[in-house]
Order: sequence, then C-alpha cells, then structure tokens
Amino acid sequence: MNIQWYPGHMTKAKRAMEADIRAVDLIIELVDARAPLATRNPDIGKLGKEKERVIVMNKADLAEEAVSADWCAWFRQRGIRCLLMDSRSRKHRDELLCLVERACLSKRERDRKRGMLNRPVRAMVAGIPNVGKSTLINTIAGKSAAKTGNRPGVTKGNQWIRLNRSIELLDTPGILWPKFEDRHVATCIAFLGSIHELITDPQELAAALLSELEKKGKLEGFLSRFSLEQAESPNTMLDMAALNRGCLVAGGLPNREKISGIILNEFRSGRFGRISLEMPKAEEV
Repeated sequence: MNIQWYPGHMTKAKRAMEADIRAVDLIIELVDARAPLATRNPDIGKLGKEKERVIVMNKADLAEEAVSADWCAWFRQRGIRCLLMDSRSRKHRDELLCLVERACLSKRERDRKRGMLNRPVRAMVAGIPNVGKSTLINTIAGKSAAKTGNRPGVTKGNQWIRLNRSIELLDTPGILWPKFEDRHVATCIAFLGSIHELITDPQELAAALLSELEKKGKLEGFLSRFSLEQAESPNTMLDMAALNRGCLVAGGLPNREKISGIILNEFRSGRFGRISLEMPKAEEV
C-alpha cells in the first residue's frame, strides 16, 4: 500500500512555521501515544532544533498504559521532556503548564537580567494532522479558542491564543513531510486518521489494520466488537463483520466499503481497547 499526501496548504504552513519559529521560546510537539515515533514530523525537529521542546503524548487513554510509560522513559533518557495526556481532559493541564515553565527557566532568567520582567513565554503547538493540537489548546485555555475537528486539515492557518499573563500559545496547522520513505510510518499514520480519507482506499486500509492487529496479537477487541469467534483472512473478517452488522448491498452481499469505514472509526476511537502500534527500541534515535 503506497500512501503519500502533501497538499499545497502544508507547504504554506511549513513556510509560516519557519517564520514564526523565530518568535517562540518553546515547541510543544504533540504525537499520538499509540505510535509516538511514526507520528513525529522530522521537519518540526529540524526547524526547532535550537528551541526548548516538550513532547506531549496525546490520546494516551487509547494506548497501552505500560507501553506508554516505556515511551516516556525512552524520551526522558534522551533528554526530552515528555508528558502523557488526553487533550480532551483538564486533568494534566497544570502539569503541562509547569513543564512549560520549567523548560523556560533559562529564558526567564535572561529576561530578568535584561530588565524584561513581564514578557510571556511564547510556545508553538505543533504536530501532524489530527493529533489534537487545537483540542489541547482549548482544554488548557478553558474556552473554544481554536477550531477543532475529528479529521485532518481543520486548522488552516496559525493563530495566537493568550492563556494568561505568562504564557501565549501559537496554534499551527498539522503538517506532514513531502515523502514517506518508511512504509510502517505511512501505514501507522493512516491507521490513526492523520491522512485524508480521500487519499486511502478504506477496504485496503481496514484489511491492513486487521492484519497488523493479528500480527501483534491484538485482534481480540475487534473480534468481540463484531461478534466473530476467530480470526480469518482480513477480507473474510471484513465480510463476516459486515454481515454481523447488517452492512449489505443489493442481493444481501457484504458492503466492504461501509464496514471498512466503521472498523477504522472504531479502532481510532478506542472501541477495540487500548492498543499501541509501536514499542520503543534501544537502537531507535
């Protein structure tokens, strides 16, 4: 399955990020906790290499708890501040703001020496499409300050949101990189909904997802949701799931396109249980 998606607005968004990054003190980079490396845009790391960084592993409520803890340790061992979050909940709001303040202590000290006592920390919120950037901003701001949606490409332009007198956030559009060299990365972000649905074939993607879950021994949630007793070939499981859900076309045949969309949506929303698609490895950098 060959997946590539880099629409024109992403080129524009990257140029805007290159310009705006000079004005920020810190980058809050959101990744999906279910695939923390696959959902990191390498361009963000390159553009912000001189800036302080906080990694927010968002949608942590959908990932396996023990695996996410290992990922946090993996990032921290590499000197990267990391926090697990569900951006829809305010539970970790204060913890994130404290982490931002700690990351900017040296900046605060430089400002103090220059006599600049009240300049707010300016943080850019960045990441690939559909990882929850705008939802995070709205949650910690306590209001609908940024436009949100459960699909990639909702945020089209940069916008500043002032949280309080000490922190300002810059919401940015989700951007990918021009070419996916790694097939694993491309399929992971497609499974998670960060690729526009018009670019992928839902049947092919759903079948690939079922194959991946079976390979990882994590098919039980799917089987239970669709009342299937055992694993079959991916296409057979699509047909059986369609029959069990009443997703049929003329003649009583299974509607693979409709059931594929349902399966992908249920996986992305955590209906199959908490599932991590990536495990940290010592050799990864």
